[in-house]
Amino acid sequence: MSDTLELAPKSCWEIYGDDDSLAAMDELANRYVDFLSTCKTERETIDYVVERLRGAGYTTNFGHDLVYRVFKGKTIFIARKGRRALSQGLRLVGAHADTPRVDLKQRPLYEACGVGQAKTHYYGGIRKHQWFSRPLALHGVIVRQDGEVKKVNIGEDAGDPVFAIADLLPHLAQNQAKQVLSEAFEAEKMNIILGHRPVDAKKGEEGEAADTSKEAAKDAPKDAPKDAPKDAIKRRVLELLNAKYDIREEDLYSAELQAVPAGPARFVGLDRALIGGYGQDDRICCFAALESLLSGDTPEFTQTVLLWDKEEIGSEGSTGAKSRFFEYCVEDLIQAWAPSARFSDVMLNTKAVSADVHGALDPDYQDLHEKLNSATIGFGPCFCKFTGHRGKYEANDAHPEYVGWLRGVMNTAGVPWQMAELGRVDLGGGGTVAMYLAAYGMDIIDFGPPILAMHSPFELASKADLYATVKAYTAFLQA
Repeated sequence: MSDTLELAPKSCWEIYGDDDSLAAMDELANRYVDFLSTCKTERETIDYVVERLRGAGYTTNFGHDLVYRVFKGKTIFIARKGRRALSQGLRLVGAHADTPRVDLKQRPLYEACGVGQAKTHYYGGIRKHQWFSRPLALHGVIVRQDGEVKKVNIGEDAGDPVFAIADLLPHLAQNQAKQVLSEAFEAEKMNIILGHRPVDAKKGEEGEAADTSKEAAKDAPKDAPKDAPKDAIKRRVLELLNAKYDIREEDLYSAELQAVPAGPARFVGLDRALIGGYGQDDRICCFAALESLLSGDTPEFTQTVLLWDKEEIGSEGSTGAKSRFFEYCVEDLIQAWAPSARFSDVMLNTKAVSADVHGALDPDYQDLHEKLNSATIGFGPCFCKFTGHRGKYEANDAHPEYVGWLRGVMNTAGVPWQMAELGRVDLGGGGTVAMYLAAYGMDIIDFGPPILAMHSPFELASKADLYATVKAYTAFLQA
C-alpha cells in the first residue's frame, strides 16, 4: 500500500517482478505442488509437518525452545520460544488441515448390478455434482482390534487403479435436469465403484469352499453357477483388501477412509502462474505457516502455529478448535518455560491470525460479489475483518486497533495485502476458527490467500499469492 491519499492496491506481480523474487516464487511453488500432491488428508499433512519439524530440530520435550505436540494424528501444536516473557503473549497462526471430501461409511461394502460398491457420507461443504465421474483415490487408515494401524493410499501411483462415482447418462437424466441443483444429486447415491470381477466361483474367502446353502442359492443371480458364493464381487473386493492389508470386513468399522481426487496438483495456464489442486482450503495456509515458522532468527515473541482438524464441520470434536487441546498445550508451555506466568495474561496479550483462504472474485460470477469489498486473485493475502452470515452472526469481528496494527506490520515489510468480505450481504458467508480463539480474549483476524473454485475438487490459487502469504505470515510472526 502507498502513502497517497487514495487507496491503490498493487498486484503481487508488480511488487515481486524482479528476477530474484520470481525465481524464489517458482522454487516455493514447486515445493508446494509436491506437498499438495502428497498431503490429501489431515493425517498426511500432520505427518509432513512433523518430518519438517524434526529436520529443523523441534522436539516433543517442552523443556526445549523448539517444541511440538501431535494429538490423535490430526492436530498439531508448534511453539518457538521468543526473547520476551511468555506472559507478554504469543504470535499465533492457526490453520486447519481437514478438507471437504467423501468418506466411506462404517459398513460400506455391497454389490449391485454387476459392480462392487462402497457407501459414502460426504464431509464438509461440497457441491455433490462435482464428485461424479472423476478419478478418485482412497486415503486413510484401518485400525484392527489389536490396535495395529494400516495406512491406505490407493489411486495415486501411476500403476494404481482408481475409483469413481458413476454419473447418470444424459439420455435418462431429463427429470434430473428439471430439479434444483441441491436436490438433483442425492447423497445416498454417491456410492463409489470398487470392483467388478467376481471371486472364483468354486472358492469363497481365503480359499474356503463356497457357500452352497439354500439361503445363498436363493439370493444368487439366476444365471450364476450353482457353487457361486453370495455377493461374489464384494467377496473379491474383500479378498483383495485382505491380501493387501490383512483385514476383514469387520475392521472397516474402525477405519477412517476418505475418497479424494486422484492425481497430482498441476500448474494451470500457459504461463504456469496458477496452481490447481485438491485441498488448497486450507492446506495452502498450513504450508505457508510452516514455511514462515521455519524461517528467520530467534523471534521477539514466542511463535505458535496450530493446525486443527474438523474446521469444515464446525470445529467440533476433540481435534477441532472447540476442544481444549490448545489450552492444555499452552498450560504445559507455561509450566516448562515460565511457571510464574498466568494463563490469562498469555491469552489476553496474544496476537493471532486465523490463516484461512478467501473466496476470490470469480470472473464469470462477478454479480455474487460486491466488487469494492472483494478479493482479487494475485493481489496478495486477504484480511477478512468478519465472517459469519447475514447480520454477522457467528462471526469474530476484529477490532480496528488490531487491524491498524496489522496494516502497519504488512506495509513496513512491503507485503501486498487486501481486505474483503465473502460475497454480497445476504448471499455470502462462512465460518473459521477465529471466533473460538477470540473467546480467550486475544486479538485475531482471518488472513489468507484468495482462491478460485473453493471447496471444489480442483481449486485454483496464484503462486504469487502463495509467495506473498509466506512473506505476510513471516512478517506477522516476527513483528
